[in-house]
Amino acid sequence: MKQNHRPIYLDIPKLGSRMSITAKISILHRVSGVLMFLAIPLVLFLLHKTLTDQTFYNQSCAILGLPVMKLIYLVLIWAVMHHVCAGIRFLFLDIEMGLERATAQKTARLVLVVSLVLTAIMGVLIW
Repeated sequence: MKQNHRPIYLDIPKLGSRMSITAKISILHRVSGVLMFLAIPLVLFLLHKTLTDQTFYNQSCAILGLPVMKLIYLVLIWAVMHHVCAGIRFLFLDIEMGLERATAQKTARLVLVVSLVLTAIMGVLIW
């Protein structure tokens, strides 16, 4: 039998619309973890430089106060909030609580809502 080595077209939007909420939360958990991991070097660099150099601190305050930077803050805040909420959900799944399909879908929706509400609250505080 001849094998077909042609690439397979994956219609990502169509695939995404067919995914369950639990799968989407799992993917978002991974995305938030990657965002936080990638932000670590920048955050550590800014922390170090602002604590050791007064002029850099003053310049950083001016730059980090821009609305574009506040949007970046919101993305990172969402990443932390979502990762924590989903992590707690996954810890409960690890101890076999909430494994039923209906409960898993409810907790996935709850993670999404709670992380967005916490991000909105933090967004109001930083804006």
